[in-house]
Amino acid sequence: MLNVFIDHQKFSTQKYGGISRYFANIIQGIKRTDGMTYKLGVLHAKNHYIQNESLPIKGPVSDKILNRNERYDYRLNQLYCKRLLEKSDFDVFHPTYYDPYFIDLVKKPLVITIHDMTYERLPEYFWAQDPLTYQKRLNIERADSIITISNTTRKDMLSFFDVDPAKVSVIYHGIDIETPLQVQPVNNLPPYILFVGDRSGYKNFYLFMNAFRQIARRFPDLHVVLAGGGKLEIADREFLDRLGLTDRVRHINATDEELNFLYQNAQFFVYPSLYEGFGLPILEAFKAHCPILLSDTECFREVAVDAAAYFEPTQIDDLIDKLELMLTSTTLKAALVEKGLKRLADFPLQKSIDQTLDVYTSLVGKPAVNRVLA
Repeated sequence: MLNVFIDHQKFSTQKYGGISRYFANIIQGIKRTDGMTYKLGVLHAKNHYIQNESLPIKGPVSDKILNRNERYDYRLNQLYCKRLLEKSDFDVFHPTYYDPYFIDLVKKPLVITIHDMTYERLPEYFWAQDPLTYQKRLNIERADSIITISNTTRKDMLSFFDVDPAKVSVIYHGIDIETPLQVQPVNNLPPYILFVGDRSGYKNFYLFMNAFRQIARRFPDLHVVLAGGGKLEIADREFLDRLGLTDRVRHINATDEELNFLYQNAQFFVYPSLYEGFGLPILEAFKAHCPILLSDTECFREVAVDAAAYFEPTQIDDLIDKLELMLTSTTLKAALVEKGLKRLADFPLQKSIDQTLDVYTSLVGKPAVNRVLA
């Protein structure tokens, strides 16, 4: 019986989110696989995707105590993971993010997933004291097998790090194609363009909103809906106020079901990011029959191919033109939806899970990497 240990990190920090959902899908795949089991390094968490797991600490009393401080879960679960690592009663370890707390503890093969090379490609957008690039390097140097979620990410990682290409696998994200879309209506929505997720610098939110400002008069009923990415903070609100768009933007902290509804009912979904490792919202939009406007970047071309419209990532005039085209051409949007459904068939969730489980199996019986890390 092959036993895979999946740690706590993203389950401790996310209630909803792409990375914790990614690992929850792997867990479900393990459950359906004969000869394989898993160990989850989580005592308590608010994460939506593991709410049905039999966690050791669960219930209203523990929730009341631990939910007082968002760091409680992280600290508690990290101590639990360290204890499990010391016992070493598993065959493969797959951490859910890059905190290297396990580096000196894990004695079994280590699998890591590299979700993007954004910090390495665009360091100017990140805080100089952010430890993530250092932590990621420690993970990469220690790993026995590395999963990258696109060829773009693999190529970028190999350009930044001295890694044996033979231990790097490209495993695309997948999405459940067979199950009908689960939706929860969101009330009182005007016509809108949908923007999903984080709005930090490289996500190109500010270029998008400046472009929207230029077309707002021509489309007086049109709004922007922001889904997820955290609440609008004071700097966000001031930015929208300066543009005169406060009343044209609505933020929704959407559940997965509400997000599906937002995709379904949007004029289109805009994803203007300067760089991504994959872009899972593209698949979500495909499934919801939502037309997509993307920045013309290597990874987005790899994933969406011709099933999206594109604009030059730093050119506001081109973005304005493409926004207007998407708003006025029902023929274009219908064609993109049709192409999106065809492209979606290339990303079944089970294929992604099976390839990941094959990586685990390939490591059984192999000695773990043993390196002295700086």
